[in-house]
Amino acid sequence: MKYVLIVYILGVNICTYALYAVDKRRARLRMWRVPEWELLLFSALGGSLGALFAIHGLHHKTKKGKFIFLVPTFFVLDCAVFAYIFWRIL
Repeated sequence: MKYVLIVYILGVNICTYALYAVDKRRARLRMWRVPEWELLLFSALGGSLGALFAIHGLHHKTKKGKFIFLVPTFFVLDCAVFAYIFWRIL
């Protein structure tokens, strides 16, 4: 069961980073964009670390207040939830 949680965490963070990268690329090409609610949803569902890496690594959504506030908040909450679940499984 621990491995399922680890695979979930890795998968959702990779998907979140990829989603932010796609949105950044589409922004540069002036194409259809990924909705902000979708980016935040993936961040809230456990992909906050991937979102943080994307925000700082890709310099994407760095001027949007809700991303600057919510993504780190989601990260703290994700850490707490995953730690609780991980230690309950042991």
